[in-house]
Amino acid sequence: MENKIKIFESKQVRTVWNSEKEDWYFSVVDVVAVLTDSNTPRRYWSDLKRKLTSEGSELYEKIVQLKLQSSDGKFYNTDCLDTKGVLRLVQSIPSPKAEPFKVWLSKVGAERLDEIADPEKAILRGADFYRAKGYTDGWINQRLQTIEMRKELTDEWKARGVKDGKEYAILTDEITKAWSGMSVREYKDLKGLTKENLRDNMTNIELVLNMLAEVTTTAISKQERPETFDENKKVAKRGGEFAGDTRKRFEKETGAKVISPLNSENKPALEIKKK
Repeated sequence: MENKIKIFESKQVRTVWNSEKEDWYFSVVDVVAVLTDSNTPRRYWSDLKRKLTSEGSELYEKIVQLKLQSSDGKFYNTDCLDTKGVLRLVQSIPSPKAEPFKVWLSKVGAERLDEIADPEKAILRGADFYRAKGYTDGWINQRLQTIEMRKELTDEWKARGVKDGKEYAILTDEITKAWSGMSVREYKDLKGLTKENLRDNMTNIELVLNMLAEVTTTAISKQERPETFDENKKVAKRGGEFAGDTRKRFEKETGAKVISPLNSENKPALEIKKK
């Protein structure tokens, strides 16, 4: 299972890719929020679910509970439907957005299958996503590299038995503290962030050092094959410390601080160029 966030008309829709069935599962509450513009989509869905149950709708039986990340950063069991189920849900909700949403659904599915056949397309779409948000090409190139290296790290954690969600967050925090001197929360506070992705608000130099910390952690883990969570924490700290030593050397040589309060409100400034 692979969790992703998709965007429809600037609204987030949480999704999970099921590689065995080769299909997306969508958060029902998010779909309801998109179609109805309701301020209380959970209540809307709760009422609709009762109605579907009383009518004996087969759609109710198609609902599955998957762990999706909420706005508080934690993962909760969430009602989800596969693509066919969502299409049937759309028929149950009167909405002027029904047709464009159906088109979006088919596009999301087709893009994923394309990416499986040709991974380069996923990279190009990622670049287009950041370019549309106003990031510079130099920064985008660096960001895409960090995404690839992060995936290698999480794959390694998965192989070592680390659980997605809370345990990933703990290890990430361990790495971040070791290389930057701050926890993820402290780092976000410095940049004035709440729910935003920290990496999307890093300068290119911050991205490089964060990537170095994660690459080093991956390499150590593959070499030593830690078996317990505590052993994985120690590896994460060592990987972060290696990048932390590099940060200190960089700051000594350049006289400039790496950790910056800059964020994506000034996207061109995130690409710090050599003078």
